[in-house]
Amino acid sequence: MDFAIIGCGRIADNHLDAALQNGMRVSALCDISRDSIARVSEKFGLSGAVHYTDYRQMLAENPPDLVTVATGSGMHAQMTLDCLEAGCHVIVEKPMALSLADADRMIALAEKKHLQLCVCQQNRFNKAVQRIRRAVEDGSFGRLYHGTAHVRWHRDTAYYDSAAWRGTWEADGGCLLNQCIHTIDLLRWMLGDEVDEVVGLTANLAHPNIETEDVGLAMVRFRNGALGLIEGTVNVYPENLEAALYLFGETGTVKAAGEAVNRLDIWRFADQDDAEEKAVRAQCSEEIDSVYGFGHVPLYADMKDAIETGRAPLVDGHAGRRALELVLAIYLSSRENRPVKLPLHDIGTLDFKK
Repeated sequence: MDFAIIGCGRIADNHLDAALQNGMRVSALCDISRDSIARVSEKFGLSGAVHYTDYRQMLAENPPDLVTVATGSGMHAQMTLDCLEAGCHVIVEKPMALSLADADRMIALAEKKHLQLCVCQQNRFNKAVQRIRRAVEDGSFGRLYHGTAHVRWHRDTAYYDSAAWRGTWEADGGCLLNQCIHTIDLLRWMLGDEVDEVVGLTANLAHPNIETEDVGLAMVRFRNGALGLIEGTVNVYPENLEAALYLFGETGTVKAAGEAVNRLDIWRFADQDDAEEKAVRAQCSEEIDSVYGFGHVPLYADMKDAIETGRAPLVDGHAGRRALELVLAIYLSSRENRPVKLPLHDIGTLDFKK
């Protein structure tokens, strides 16, 4: 399977490593910076890959089977659409788009072309998260009462100043859409996907150099009656603290935490003893060396299988859209100071630009 990546910046290493570990042939590397291309080419020994500074030229001359779009958030939608038009399957970094209209166009085009579209919300593949999902599906929780998602991270002024698109409504969104969307996705996935109502509150308290929020809080009412609580911030001093997911049910309580929901801290169910709890926690906890975790390799394996078998990937375009919709609902609720009913249709980050 021929693979190419558009965007050779900070996250490209994880994507290239995952592609290579899954037996893909890296046929092309694309970035507007030749230095960035050279760095990853040398690091991964990709002497056979063709270098491009224009992704459209790459698609015209050397269209691969699978393309990953790993550029700034504001470019995800158009680049994905162009890749799909060229007949390529696509993995797109989160968020998949900055508007629901663009997300819908991406999903529709992938379906029309019979191509696979995957959104890189790789924390779904964490061992702890996968084990929690199995417990949800097999009914171990009984009735799920409520869940919470917490992202307590740190981003300084230099981070936002490192790229002009960061922290803008036109090309990024705020901490909820950039840093916190992984854990927001997990909360929605675990509690039933279908959301009835959202009440949100956002603010910019510590980053006057950006347009968007650096902290956001929300309450979520799911259609099945469960409740959710979201807390996301990049104002934690002096460094990242945790990204955590809690679920509380009739017969079970779990907590997955660590810097990126990578550790199973609490695992308590009515039908198990202390020894089983300790065993599951040990089996499903991972020590990670960055907030990106180890989810990329299994995400790529899942996408490869989806392409080969024709089934949908675990994190398909619809999953990416649901995470985007929930964040945009929080923004809308905060801006208009009212509860927001879902589903939403025609809304994007530009609606919040003053």
